[in-house]
Amino acid sequence: MQAAVVRLFALLEERQIPYLLVGGIAMLQYVEGRNTQDIDLILALASTRELPELQIANEELYFATGSFGGLPVHILLTRNPLFAKVQRDYATEKRFAGQRIRCVTVEGLILLKLYALPSLYRQGDFVRVGLYENDIASLIEEYDPPLDPLLEELRPYLSETDLSAVEEVLEDIQGRVDRFRRGIGPGQ
Repeated sequence: MQAAVVRLFALLEERQIPYLLVGGIAMLQYVEGRNTQDIDLILALASTRELPELQIANEELYFATGSFGGLPVHILLTRNPLFAKVQRDYATEKRFAGQRIRCVTVEGLILLKLYALPSLYRQGDFVRVGLYENDIASLIEEYDPPLDPLLEELRPYLSETDLSAVEEVLEDIQGRVDRFRRGIGPGQ
């Protein structure tokens, strides 16, 4: 997997294709313990045409999936205004396998995961909800980013109902983080 990822990043850089690493591999840049067998990128759909080695298998309005040399690739398309904003405003450089890559920031990861939660709840995807909520909790515990500005960033991209649900989930996650920091679990 790592060889394919390294080759993919080299081609993106060589062809000057704007991208942003998000998802599980991006999480590994900030916290340990995340296991992933794929790569997630924010890209413009037109950029995928500049990379014929990336074989697109499925394209939806805001997402595409494909493979690169056997490596599963999930693409968040920049036609989604939030994904475009994250690619533009929440990027940093990280080292991965000896090369510099464009990677989402902690705040950008939290934004993307909070944005996805209402949809995952509606789909009944309990496993991914748990992963995303745990990722958010891990990032909050480790980096303690200000959350109110992130909620304000999300406001234009979520319905009031979804935003209210996200605020409730975030309050629960913050409670878990606070309990952890105090060194006690529920009921202690």
